[in-house]
Amino acid sequence: MSNLNANTPAPEPVVPSDFIRDLVAAHVAEGKYPKIHTRFPPEPNGYLHLGHAKSICLNFGIAREFGGACNLRLDDTNPTQEEAEYVEAIRTDVNWLIAGWADDQLGLKPKGKTPETVIAKGSPDFYLPAVTGTPSPAVEPFYASDYFDQIYAYAQQLIEKGRAFICDLSAADMEGYRGAPDRPGTESPFRHRTVAENLDLFARMKAGEFPDGARTLRAKIDMASPNLWLRDPILYRIKHAAHHHTGTRWCLYPMYDFAHCLSDYIEGITHSICTLEFEVHRPLYDWILESLALPRALPRQYEFAKLIPSHTIVSKRKLIQLVNDKVVTGWDDPRLPTLSGIRRRGVTAQALRAFAYHIGVTKYISLTDVSVYEHAIRDDLNQRALRRLAVLRPIRVVLTNYPAGQTEELEAVNHPADESAGKRNLPFSRELYIEREDFAEVPPPKFFRLKPGGEVRLKYAYIIRCDEVIKDAAGNVTELRCTADLESKSGGATAGRKIKGTIHWVSAAHAIDAEVRLYDRLFTEAEPELDGRDYKTVLNPHSLEVITAKCEPSLAGAAPEERYQFERLAFFTLDKDSAPGKPVFNRTITLKDTWAKQAGKP
Repeated sequence: MSNLNANTPAPEPVVPSDFIRDLVAAHVAEGKYPKIHTRFPPEPNGYLHLGHAKSICLNFGIAREFGGACNLRLDDTNPTQEEAEYVEAIRTDVNWLIAGWADDQLGLKPKGKTPETVIAKGSPDFYLPAVTGTPSPAVEPFYASDYFDQIYAYAQQLIEKGRAFICDLSAADMEGYRGAPDRPGTESPFRHRTVAENLDLFARMKAGEFPDGARTLRAKIDMASPNLWLRDPILYRIKHAAHHHTGTRWCLYPMYDFAHCLSDYIEGITHSICTLEFEVHRPLYDWILESLALPRALPRQYEFAKLIPSHTIVSKRKLIQLVNDKVVTGWDDPRLPTLSGIRRRGVTAQALRAFAYHIGVTKYISLTDVSVYEHAIRDDLNQRALRRLAVLRPIRVVLTNYPAGQTEELEAVNHPADESAGKRNLPFSRELYIEREDFAEVPPPKFFRLKPGGEVRLKYAYIIRCDEVIKDAAGNVTELRCTADLESKSGGATAGRKIKGTIHWVSAAHAIDAEVRLYDRLFTEAEPELDGRDYKTVLNPHSLEVITAKCEPSLAGAAPEERYQFERLAFFTLDKDSAPGKPVFNRTITLKDTWAKQAGKP
């Protein structure tokens, strides 16, 4: 085990293998494309979430591994659902997830020649440099809306070729004409308009002459096709709405299916990698491209199964509902699977990339147990987190034989497996705090922590014996009076006496108070919406507990970018709500999977 903060060379990574990478490798071997070019194309209608992380790592990862390029493109074709806030959040999240990729253990060396490492802003190429220590260039997004003029011209081409027409059917009538999977649809009565009439109406639609919903541009394909997406789908609709990127320049907007394939072509994408729900859209993707006079090689679409993690929801619509209904505090609430929430909770980009790589890429739709994700987080934080002492639910201990007013400095390691992380001093005094659960007045069998008449070692310090239990009028334990074996100091010449239990502590005189937010899974059930149930009925009432903890004084200087293990408790990170003298820590994850125990797993 090594601390990833240390300047030690990373081991040779294992390059992932899956059916998409095998396909790309075959294309590289046969020289099918001058360069592999992928893209990650979210719609800016919400924040990115855990499922998007898999797609980001797949698309940018393939570009890394095969010496190619990857674009971040915002498929912004629906102005009423998209906002500048989401644009900036996507840009921030993607850059956070891929920044420093060259420096971690998943920093994959490209196959073939090494591409340039400096990418000019505005270039359609993006590549994460493979040279360790070289900063990755920031990803600047492309916008489908930047191509609206070209996409409009392609629509005119389809009209001129007799492959698209202006339809006056209402949305309700169009749905009735569409038919069903077991019966063919009916052609629109406007399907046979002349090319001249269609071009004229299309230009007038662009000029803003008609209200929303009055007319659409539809492809002329096959109303009897067994694939409903080929039954004369809509290519353009009228929306008199301001756009976050183009303002009020347009009132005519292309549908996603029309803009997406053409944006891929314009950017020179070779492999358009989508999730499985777009598999039925692929024939339309191909039909649009093949129906136009396009001189360059056409992109091809490939599908994989999306990530469906247990004990959470990744539907943007449902996430918006959780935010709007104030079930959570916002898009970056650490209980949400959004990348901003994940980042605020203290999960590192390295852990998220490791998870995305190790879950694999298949065409099989399945539920991924969130414990797999949590294991990746623990594995990462166990290597990088600095150790600190904190007591979440304190009970006072008075060492009756330790001199009053005396303080000594004990030496503690910052990381048990990394000497380069150094050591720190811990103040020790007569009065301490220990964890309330580390004492039992009537202990259960095999209880090796503190009990009346029993002994336990204080980590880095002495062995103590509980002599007296002080209670309040209600019978609650308020203080323990103990005797310290002053010859048993850890690391000392006479510290050889063996005691089964070791607990943590902080000096009462030196401890700092900190707000600690104990986050847990948001839902109690693996599939919150199973069989159509209301997911709000399975919200975890214990997904957040806020307490005041007693912490060792070094945590007054905690850094936002650092990760900490509060020894014997969990991993924590400093929250953005912290203020000078008022630190706030978020629990990233417990040291062990407590949910497995509840479920009866071994």
